Amino acid sequence: MKFSELREAVCQANKEIGRTGLAKLTWGNASAVDRQAGVMAIKPSGVDYADLKPADIVIVALALGLVLDGKLRPSSDTPTHLYLYRSFDAIGGIVHTHSHHATVWAQAERDLPCFGTTHSDHFYGAVPCTRRMTRAEIAKDYELNTGKVIVERFKRGKIDPAQVPAVLVANHAPFVWGPDIAHALENAIVLEEVAHMAA
Repeated sequence: MKFSELREAVCQANKEIGRTGLAKLTWGNASAVDRQAGVMAIKPSGVDYADLKPADIVIVALALGLVLDGKLRPSSDTPTHLYLYRSFDAIGGIVHTHSHHATVWAQAERDLPCFGTTHSDHFYGAVPCTRRMTRAEIAKDYELNTGKVIVERFKRGKIDPAQVPAVLVANHAPFVWGPDIAHALENAIVLEEVAHMAA
């Protein structure tokens, strides 16, 4: 995939985050990975979804996290996205939002139970909530440590990230993924809907 195609896909997904109401202001971001090229494309920090253009999307090296292309600063959540891509080989796109109902579950530190087929069509079992982060984890490398507690939760619970492509970060909000960015966005929309229904 060329950087132009990757940027276009990531730009459109981020615009959809705003259009679908999954995030207010700039409280969310989407990224996609090109594993063959060893890069991730992600929304820049602080840019309104409506104003976002493909050229604004930042290209980051998957292995080292260095900005390879782009004039703007990548999202502050970049270390979380990178850690998830490095840990979960099957994912190709990640969407992070502060969608209302999913965030309520995250801030309540509650797993989201599976109550019906809408949920189970996308998430095979409860969507897990991470443990609360320690003061030290919050004070230093918060975004990287967010990725670490997500991966820790999946390993501890023996949860397959391909079967349950979402997590609720305690006291924070959801991260959702998929084999590509289109599926990640769809899963983010479904997560918000099932969180609403479960509530």
